[in-house]
Amino acid sequence: MYRHYGKRLLDVAGSLALLVCVAPVLLPAVIAVRLKLGGPVFWCQQRPGLNGQPFTLIKLRTMSNARNAAGQLLPDAERMTALGSLLRKSSIDELPELLNVLRGDMSLVGPRPLLMQYLSRYTPEQARRHEMRPGITGLAQVSGRNALGWEEKFARDVEYVDSCSLALDLKILVSTVWQVAARRGISQPGHVTATEFMGSVRS
Repeated sequence: MYRHYGKRLLDVAGSLALLVCVAPVLLPAVIAVRLKLGGPVFWCQQRPGLNGQPFTLIKLRTMSNARNAAGQLLPDAERMTALGSLLRKSSIDELPELLNVLRGDMSLVGPRPLLMQYLSRYTPEQARRHEMRPGITGLAQVSGRNALGWEEKFARDVEYVDSCSLALDLKILVSTVWQVAARRGISQPGHVTATEFMGSVRS
């Protein structure tokens, strides 16, 4: 019952309440991005949602558009700005995803939406992470975030799909507040973002 009805009610009520609460933080952040990085303020990208169907993820932009002489974007580490690093460490860049939750693209809690090209790289078991709407936070995030390896993340995602409940969602939401405050697992060691998932070794 919760999985099919209660979870969506929690998402709508929770995202509306959170949007009101975070407005005093989000609006200055939007202005800061506009002044420091220019437009566009929001970074949008197609990501796989429920059953792998694409949707447009919305985040605050954290990187510059700096390019090399050939017109290609520089590596992430060279485009990450001081403002962007602050937004990422505080998870403020994730706040616009509340709009995705309100629209029904995402849930407050669920497996994180990754890249479209990863769909063909999952094992059948890993692909089960798309049996639920992706979330702003999830079991993998409160278990280590980007400090976890890909295999561990996907194992936590599937574990969540199999054990989703109101009690678990509330526990993850509370744990997320602590994770954000502690700024744990923001990036994989030696990287400003997570390394690309290239696929698992299949038996």
